[in-house]
Amino acid sequence: MAGNSRRQGAIRKPGTKKGQVVGSGGQRRKALEGKGPTPKAEDRPGHKAYRAAQASKRRDEQRTKKADKPELIAGRNPVVEALRADVPAVALYVALNIELDDRVNEAVRLAGDKGISILEIPREELDRKTNRAMHQGLGLQVPPFEYVHPDDLMAVARDSGQTPLFVALDGVTDPRNLGAVIRSAAAFGAQGVLLPERRSAGMTAVAWRTSAGTAAKLPIAVATNLTRQLKAWANEGLMIVGLDADGSVDIDELSLAADPLVVVLGSEGRGLSRLVRETCDATVSIPMAAGVESLNASVAAGVLLAEVARRRRIAGRV
Repeated sequence: MAGNSRRQGAIRKPGTKKGQVVGSGGQRRKALEGKGPTPKAEDRPGHKAYRAAQASKRRDEQRTKKADKPELIAGRNPVVEALRADVPAVALYVALNIELDDRVNEAVRLAGDKGISILEIPREELDRKTNRAMHQGLGLQVPPFEYVHPDDLMAVARDSGQTPLFVALDGVTDPRNLGAVIRSAAAFGAQGVLLPERRSAGMTAVAWRTSAGTAAKLPIAVATNLTRQLKAWANEGLMIVGLDADGSVDIDELSLAADPLVVVLGSEGRGLSRLVRETCDATVSIPMAAGVESLNASVAAGVLLAEVARRRRIAGRV
């Protein structure tokens, strides 16, 4: 039995002929077996089609990443102003038994003309929907805003047949400033507005209202990294011009105005961030009377964009 036990557990050593032999365990046979059908090109990491599919997926995610939650505009004046400005809305909430006045009547009439649902609800429910804001019996439901990818702005510019002109915001966190910038961008021929994913105002109801409805006509994109996106546009031939109080050129000397252009606006307090400023081909300042520290970001944007539009008309590059 001892001999049998020895034979069962033995492993052949180099130079011997007795005992069990360590085999491949079937590994050679498995190595010869097929691994199934070849994956599609878009499913193989490293393949060009795979990279294109991943880029498309990131673009789709980007379009929804920064989408704001549905928002309720509260108050009689704000609701009427939003409806006058063609802010997209899905429902007008009217509290039961509220006292009617011209603003309530106008809100109901405008909502009806635009095909917006008009719902009468108890005041307690409207209190809850507005987080107990001073709603005065009226609330307007605004849907989430749909942003586009920065690549879509270039497509819009190409399709327009005009010289590209984009406006990028660097740290503008006031939605009223954002709305006013969008309004100026649309008025002076820009094909789109670019926002950074972080440290930026989004398209809230306040921004919608301030834009006077132009946000529905002008595509607004979100960049994961603003500096990286500006560099990508620079590689496509666009000139990057930052608006800065200590700019390298005066607005009257902006020779780049007629070129494919991105106008970058910084926050009112800090101005342009360091990395964005270093990315700019030029920084431009607006001359002002002594004693005036700075202009509101949206006002400064309007001044610069008006000058760009004027120079483009002269150069025939509109």
